[in-house]
Parts: sequence; C-alpha cells; structure tokens
Amino acid sequence: MTKGRIEAFSDGVIAIIITIMVLELKVPHGNDLHDLSVLGPLLPVFLSYVLSFVNVGIYWNNHHHMFHAVKRVGGWVLWANLHLLFWLSLLPFTTGFMGENGFAPVTVALYAANLALCGVSYSLLVRALLSEHGKASDFARALGSDAKGYLSLAIYFIATPLAFWMPHLALGCVALVAAIWIVPDRRFAKPTGS
Repeated sequence: MTKGRIEAFSDGVIAIIITIMVLELKVPHGNDLHDLSVLGPLLPVFLSYVLSFVNVGIYWNNHHHMFHAVKRVGGWVLWANLHLLFWLSLLPFTTGFMGENGFAPVTVALYAANLALCGVSYSLLVRALLSEHGKASDFARALGSDAKGYLSLAIYFIATPLAFWMPHLALGCVALVAAIWIVPDRRFAKPTGS
C-alpha cells in the first residue's frame, strides 16, 4: 500500500484534536480592563493548552518527517498509526482535566501517562515501519539508534508517578521532552535513495 491515505487521515485527525483543545478555552465574561481578575482562573487552562498544542504539533511534525522516508505501509503500520492517533485523541480530555483543576497531582499524573502512551505508540509505529521496510533499508538507516525516543519515554515514565508528589516538577519533565523534540527530527529530513 502507498502512504498517502495514512498521511491524509493522520493530518485530519490531528487537526481535529487541536480544534477540540482550543474549544476548551472558554471566553470570560466582562470587558472591564480594571477587572482582570476574571483572567486568573483561565491561566492554568491556557498553559495546559499551550503545552498540549506544542506536544501535538511535535507529533504531527515528526510524523510528517518520518513518513517522507516511508516507501510503503502494511496492515500493522495502519494499526500502529491508529494506536498513536487514539492516545493523541485523548489529549484534549487530559489537557482540559489538568487545566480546569489547576494542575492537581492526579490530573498531572494522568496527563503525563497520556503523553507516555503517546510516546509508546509512536515507538510502536516506528517499529512497525522498520519491520515493513527491513533492517537494511534506507528507513532503518535514517532511524539510527532512536536514543532521543528512548530518553523521552524514560522521562515520561518518571514524570507520571512524580506528579503525585511534585506535580510542577513532573510538568517540567513533560516540558523538557517537548524542548528535546521542538526541532523536527532531522534523521528523516534527508532524501533517501530507494
């Protein structure tokens, strides 16, 4: 199978995820500049949205770059991609839950776990693509060791239980992973042979 449909479907789902997240930002009532106190309760919601927007954007960007090196997709790749989209589609819920509850420990833990499962599912997608193309393929050579991916998973799995005791530090871990990935994955940006 060719990769065009999986890319188009993924782009559409990710666009819907971002749209759902922005709809969680409720407009405050009032227009008096002297009463900015109405904006205070919205700060955790807005910060949660920004963090999630960045994370979804990173997944979209790296998915896009990775699929430039993909030559074909099979059944397992389709299922692995759906698995990734499933966990990404839960981000609007965990984002809203965390923001509406002011970064309460259990909400941050759930958010970090959601991102950890996004990371696991992305790794499974990479493995499915590697299996589809073979270990001697251009895709495998472009992938390399994937050390950044494994480091990210380790940080997410540390952040999840850490959130119960130090939620702000756990959010810092999540932000650190985002900072690691903010530059698109250049491994797949280079043109490949066959």
